[in-house]
Formats: sequence, C-alpha cells, structure tokens
Amino acid sequence: MRKRVTKAIFPVAGLGTRFLPATKSIPKEIMTLVDRPLIQYAIDEAREAGIKEFIFVTARGKGALEDYFDSAPELEKSLRLKGKTDLLRELRRTDMDSGAIAYIRQREARGLGHAVYCARRLVAPNEPFAVLLPDDVIAGKVGCLKQMVDAYAETGGNMVAVMKVPRKQTSSYGVIDPGQKDGRVIEVKGMVEKPKAEDAPSNMAVIGRYILRPAIFQTLRRLPTGAGGEVQLTDAISAQIETDGVYGYNFAGQRFDCGSKAGYLQATVAFGLGREELHDELRGFLDTVTGVRHAAE
Repeated sequence: MRKRVTKAIFPVAGLGTRFLPATKSIPKEIMTLVDRPLIQYAIDEAREAGIKEFIFVTARGKGALEDYFDSAPELEKSLRLKGKTDLLRELRRTDMDSGAIAYIRQREARGLGHAVYCARRLVAPNEPFAVLLPDDVIAGKVGCLKQMVDAYAETGGNMVAVMKVPRKQTSSYGVIDPGQKDGRVIEVKGMVEKPKAEDAPSNMAVIGRYILRPAIFQTLRRLPTGAGGEVQLTDAISAQIETDGVYGYNFAGQRFDCGSKAGYLQATVAFGLGREELHDELRGFLDTVTGVRHAAE
C-alpha cells in the first residue's frame, strides 16, 4: 500500500522584493487577501489534503510569520468576554498543534531547490511529501493539493501541478514535455526551466504544488546551479523521470500569482467578490470605476 502524504514543506524564505516597501517589515506571506494572509490559504489547502506536519523554510526577518501561528490568549479572552464567537472561531483556525510546525533556516538565497533541500533531515527515507508555494493561491471547490493527493494514490512517483499558459509566458515557468494523458494526469517525458517560447516543449507550466519522493534530496545535493544561477527544483524533478516517474496534474481551479502585484490585486478582487457580505458593495464599486474609465476614454 502506498504511503500517505502527511508532511508538507513551505518555502517562505524569499525577500518579497516585488512588494517593497511593504515587505521591508512584513513577510510577504503575511500580506492578506481580504482578511486572511497568503500563508493561511496554503495551510488550509494542505489541511484539506490530509497534511499533519508543516515544515517552514524561513530566513531572517520572518519572525512575524512564526508569531502568526502562535497562540494569542489575551486576544482570545477579549473576544470571548465580548461575545464575538464568530471572530473567535476564525482566530482558532490559525491554531496549530504543538509540534505540528517546524522551522528551518535557509541561510543563503540559492533557489527553490535549495530551500526544499534544507528540509531533508525532517523527511524520512521512505516518506513522500508535498511542497506548497504560498505565492500561488488556487481557488476551487476541491483544493489543488487534495486533487493531487487523490491522484497520487493511484500513480505514485512524483507529481507536479500544471496549467496551460500563453506561449509568450513560458519563460517565466518550468514547462513539461507531455506524454500520454489519463483524465487530468499527464505523463511527463521531460521538463525545462524557463524556456524561451520557441524552445518550450509545450505550454503546460508547472505551478507551485508538488508531491515528491525523498530520493529528490540526493539529486538536489549533487545538482549544479541552473537558470538564474540557482538550484532549480524543476531540474531535480526532471532527473527523477527515468527512476521514479513524474506526472503532471492539470488541476481544476483558478490560480492567482500573488507573487506579482497584478496577480495579488486580481486575487483580492476575486476573493472579495466571493464573500457574500462583501460582494454587492464591491461589485457596485467596480462598476463605478469601470464607468469612470469608459467615460474618460
């Protein structure tokens, strides 16, 4: 019987320079969509998929991220005394069991592959694990990782989330060379990190959700630097194709790139419209803005 995926790595050591000066004092992962930080969306998705242990690969200046998952007894007491049970319930969603979270420091900014490698001592030799990038927020009836975990139970090997992107954008992603398809599962024959449009093997791009076998750590240990002078996780996964197999999973849902300002704003609007108590007021405001723009044209 295939071992269940119950452990996840969250690489959160990045400086978030695209969002300066805000990220000078606030970790990017704490920036909010409506009333929840980006990291909470990733945690909720992981919990839905059955993840029980959470490994954060951090760096200096991420203290606020660690504090977010700590208990807040004074705040809870205040809410309880004021009878604000709904807010108290929301606050408790951020609680994590003692021992469920581990923090590892990435001392050098050497890329996503190196960040994952930093967590190697916390993953058992026969233990598959997930990797979630909080910058990628994915909305759907069923969480992206839950879809992947269910598919992984049938395929084994390694699995990456994929989606179609315009050809001109392939240089911003890892891109797969697709083989046979079985529903949403796609055989991966090869992977290329950030290829030019004319060199890309397809327009199926890898998105920030992965299920990996621990053999990946040995590959990462000896992997030379790749695109951008960094240790690329895509290169390490590609090296597993012949030994363990790699599958793409074309997930159902809408992905927002919250690592970019435009994507973050789009996600804010989309998630705001999705909230019943905010929809009408926000929709009315957007209609007003659209009307002003058309009038100006």
